[in-house]
Amino acid sequence: SKRRQNCYRKQTKFEEEEGRMKKISVILMGCGGVGRQLLQHIVSFRSLHAKMGVHLRVVGVSDSKSLAVPVDVLKEGLDDDLLSEVCSIKSAGSALTTLGALGKGEYRVFNGSESIRETEEIAQLLGKSTGLVVVDCSASSETVEILMKAVDLGCCVVLANKKPLTSTLEHYDKLVLDPRRIRHESTVGAGLPVIASMNRIISSGDPVHSIVGSLSGTLGYVMSELEDGRPLSQVVRAAKTLGYTEPDPRDDLSGMDVARKALILARLLGKRIVMDSIKIESLYPEEMRPGVMTVDDFLQNGIAKLDQNIEERVKRASSNGCVLRYVCMIEGSSVQVGIREVPKDSPLGRLRGSDNIVEIRSRCYKEQPLVIQGAGAGNDTTAAGVLADIIDMQDLFP
Repeated sequence: SKRRQNCYRKQTKFEEEEGRMKKISVILMGCGGVGRQLLQHIVSFRSLHAKMGVHLRVVGVSDSKSLAVPVDVLKEGLDDDLLSEVCSIKSAGSALTTLGALGKGEYRVFNGSESIRETEEIAQLLGKSTGLVVVDCSASSETVEILMKAVDLGCCVVLANKKPLTSTLEHYDKLVLDPRRIRHESTVGAGLPVIASMNRIISSGDPVHSIVGSLSGTLGYVMSELEDGRPLSQVVRAAKTLGYTEPDPRDDLSGMDVARKALILARLLGKRIVMDSIKIESLYPEEMRPGVMTVDDFLQNGIAKLDQNIEERVKRASSNGCVLRYVCMIEGSSVQVGIREVPKDSPLGRLRGSDNIVEIRSRCYKEQPLVIQGAGAGNDTTAAGVLADIIDMQDLFP
């Protein structure tokens, strides 16, 4: 019948178009908030990517204990329904092993050391044949060895995880050896084009003189709230309630997250430094660190002892026409992270809420710095940056 012929033509046209599309195989490490959001983006934007002539084929998804892969990684990817189910399972706090009872699609689940071996085998199988993008959306330092092997096997790497790039210089050098095959925009400023902008400046031969940035959404919120006269203890408790902080707010207040971002930026500028080279100001003293004081004790008793000192610093800054911001400062051989007074009417001084901002000064941007500002936190924004990095690699795939 005519209807059947039309259906056949449509199916044939779809198969022809699919055959012409670039197929980018992806294996994801990390099913936390960013990883799950990335999977949702991949599934939701199929039609958009098809118009771009690209098809993302997810050939593996892993959490800290397990790995789910299709039966034949050379010919197929994980079904979209299964990827959605992975997001639901991980959002509920369950392990990938519970997928075994669902029976959705053709897939296998590997556990423990088997999952690591299988990841490496997939990298070996696809790295130098069809190509493979290894995406690290975990927050683990244990992914470094897998990434090193993936690079050796010709795979591409996309990072939201900062720890591999802030590991040893040996690891860093190997990861960035072929800049075409690594993207890490989301390690600094979530989806903001900080890394891309710096790469453009560097490749043009324009020497970067300094970078100043507020690169923590949590600390940005805390500092802007302190301006209004609220005590630090009250602001931090509110930030935790709003979900702006880590479960232990000291993970944010220590400044280590900002220091990792500063180290990535400094290394991008060619500075051969390690974390110990960075001067980091923590917002709490050593006697209140994790392992010495519990989270509850810190929030109920410890942090209130810090109110007076911060209040005095806020007032002193105000009398100088300034406000306090927690920033990273990279200039010459110096890399520092901590609280600084900045003019109220400067881009940093006008910053409110959890936005990030970076000011880059170079020969071309000497009098007026290049300012990059916007949402610098959040699973959606970070995952969007990761997805853009993957799509940017399409020219490396047949």
